[in-house]
Amino acid sequence: MSSRDAVIPFPGRSSHTVPVSHGSHSSRLGHSVSPHRSEPIVAFQRTELNLILSRYGMMVAKGEWRDYALDMGRDVAVFSIFRHTSERPLYRVEKHPKLSKKQGAYIVRNHDGTILKRGHDLSVVLKYFDKQLRIIE
Repeated sequence: MSSRDAVIPFPGRSSHTVPVSHGSHSSRLGHSVSPHRSEPIVAFQRTELNLILSRYGMMVAKGEWRDYALDMGRDVAVFSIFRHTSERPLYRVEKHPKLSKKQGAYIVRNHDGTILKRGHDLSVVLKYFDKQLRIIE
């Protein structure tokens, strides 16, 4: 065995091997299978992220928003919007595929968790931010 073929053990890893897949597999509903998880997760599709990020970019240009975070789980995907990095999010844009045939898969919530807008079409739900007044410090 040459030095190029040497096996380097990683601390904290178990002795069994984990199958590794390259990339994630996504479906039409926005569910993805993570290479490290066996259960599907809810994720934003590229078109949905483009809508959210274009709105986010406009608000950053106005100086009202400064940071964001993405969280994807088994039941919901969340795009959190922050005024300051150390605060709680001002808004959360959520995707709940299980509610797509009922109240609508997309929700905008404020910092308290109150639902501000809900619907089946993300572009319509994001129009909530068009009528928002500017925050004055």
